[in-house]
Amino acid sequence: MFRFGEVEIIWFLLLVPVQWLLMFWARRRRRRRIARLGDAQHVRMLMPYASEWRFWFKGGLLSLAIACVVLALARPQFGLRQEKAKRTGAEVMFVLDVSRSMLAQDVRPSRLERAKLGIQQLLNRLHDDRIGLILFAGRAYVQLPITNDYSSAQMFLGQVNTDMISEQGTALGSALQLAMRSFSPQEGIGRAIVVISDGENHEDDPLSAAEEAAKQGIKIFTVGIGSLEGAPLPDASGGLKKDGAGNVVISRLDEKVLASIAATTGGVYMHATNFQSGLDPIYEGIDTMQKAEYEQVNYTSYDERFQLFLAIALGLLVLGTIVLERRNPWFNLGRIYRATGGRSAY
Repeated sequence: MFRFGEVEIIWFLLLVPVQWLLMFWARRRRRRRIARLGDAQHVRMLMPYASEWRFWFKGGLLSLAIACVVLALARPQFGLRQEKAKRTGAEVMFVLDVSRSMLAQDVRPSRLERAKLGIQQLLNRLHDDRIGLILFAGRAYVQLPITNDYSSAQMFLGQVNTDMISEQGTALGSALQLAMRSFSPQEGIGRAIVVISDGENHEDDPLSAAEEAAKQGIKIFTVGIGSLEGAPLPDASGGLKKDGAGNVVISRLDEKVLASIAATTGGVYMHATNFQSGLDPIYEGIDTMQKAEYEQVNYTSYDERFQLFLAIALGLLVLGTIVLERRNPWFNLGRIYRATGGRSAY
C-alpha cells in the first residue's frame, strides 16, 4: 500500500507549471531583444553556440527536480511494517449476557448498556492482558477471539445488542464451556472469565462448568446487573412485555447462581448498580494473577521512502549544472571541418 504522510504538500507541484510560464516569458523576451539587433538569420550566424533545445532540456530537468523535492517533502510511504514485541500479561475472557431481560431499565440506561460501559471501563485499565468477548443468550458464540487488539474489542463491544442472538434464554453453562475452550494454548499464564449477567432463567448447569474451570486453574468473576426488586421488560412495540395471562413480566436479578460460580473458582461476585460498576475488585483480582510473556505483532506506521526522491532530485540538479545552454564549441568545430572537406575555413 502507498500513501503520503503530508498529502497537502502535493499542492506545491503547481510550481512546475509556474516555472514553465516563466520560461516561456523569458524566452519570448529574449527573442524580442535579439530581433532588435537585425535580421534573425544573420544574428544566428553571429551566435553559433546558442542552443534552443538545451534551454528547454535544462528547464525539464529543473521541473523534474522540483517535482521530486515536493514528493519527498510529502513523505511517500509504502506498505505496513510488522514489529514483534514482548508483552507480559494474563488472559481475560468477557462473557456478556445479551438476552432480552438485559433490556430492563432498573439500572440506567439499561442493564445491557450499563454492562457494556463497565467492560469499557475495565478495558481502559487493562493494558498488556489479552482479552476476548463471548455473547450468550439461548446459545453462546465467540464475538472476539482472544487478542491484544483493544481497539477491535472496543469496536465489537459498541455493536453488541440483544438482537445478535435470536434464540432466547440464558445458557450460561455453555458460555462458560466455550470461554474455557477459547483461551490460547500457552502454558503458565493466568486466566480469568468475567461474567456479566442478570442471572435469570439458567437453562443448563453452570456450576458444573465452574467446577471444571476451577480444576483448570481458571478464575471466574461474576457481576450481577439489575436489581432484586426487578423491572418490567420493554417489548418491540414500545410497550411492556406481558405473559399469557396479560400480566406485565418483571425481570429480577438472581444473585445466587452467580455468587456460587465465583466462589467455586476462587473468584469474586459483585452486584453492579447505577453508582458502582462492580469491576474494581475484579480488576484487582486480575492484576494479581500470574503473568506470562507472549509475543505481540504490531502493524506500525508505513516505511518512509522520501530518500529515493531526494536522491533523484539531487541527481537531476547535478545533471542540470553540467549541461550548458551553449553548444559544445569543439563539437561545432568538428562539424565545420567536415563541411569544408578538411580545408581551412580561413
